Amino acid sequence: MEQYIKNLIGQGEHQQLDFKFEISDAKKIARTFSAFANTNGGTLLVGVKDNGVISGIRTEEEDYMVESAAHLFCKPAVEYSTRKWNVGGKWVLEVTIPESVKKPTYAKTEEGKWMAYVRIKDENFLANVVMLNVWKLKNQKKGVYIRYGIKEKKVLKILKENEMLTSREIATLIEDKKYFVEKILAKLISINVVEIIFSEHSVFYHLQSPDELTS
Repeated sequence: MEQYIKNLIGQGEHQQLDFKFEISDAKKIARTFSAFANTNGGTLLVGVKDNGVISGIRTEEEDYMVESAAHLFCKPAVEYSTRKWNVGGKWVLEVTIPESVKKPTYAKTEEGKWMAYVRIKDENFLANVVMLNVWKLKNQKKGVYIRYGIKEKKVLKILKENEMLTSREIATLIEDKKYFVEKILAKLISINVVEIIFSEHSVFYHLQSPDELTS
């Protein structure tokens, strides 16, 4: 049984695995729950340092913090499962968060605002307007309708000519409002023509469609 946790830790933190030395703030953990639920699901190991060293959970307070994060500080409430593992005399709390069927799942911030997050590699990023619109489109029962008009052609052409661009850069290049560009990008992402790329300082867009779409 110990080997299971050791193997998990050996993977290091990644898109579906996060380590926490302890849980002292349920709201911060709610962000991770939101990010896992909005991406591909994931596992949180409590009692493990960032470098993979097992420190063990401190008190039973960890269980309460997990429950608070999932049920009080996530909207809708996140369903999760937990399991405790004794590794060399130290207890590790494993928390498993499934991917949400209907997105987004929001987390409550310190300021009392409900924000949605996504998990990219080993980091949680705030979902932007485009991503929120993508989820909204995918939740529609009628599917996604996209008009292949002049503006759409301009956006695709600009993306074909550039490796990655922000929505503001695209709007500037095609001389249109950022709001309309973001609406178009959301539709293109929802039909897998454009890819959204989150980074520490900005969000970029990359064309991944066949060449004929931009002809």
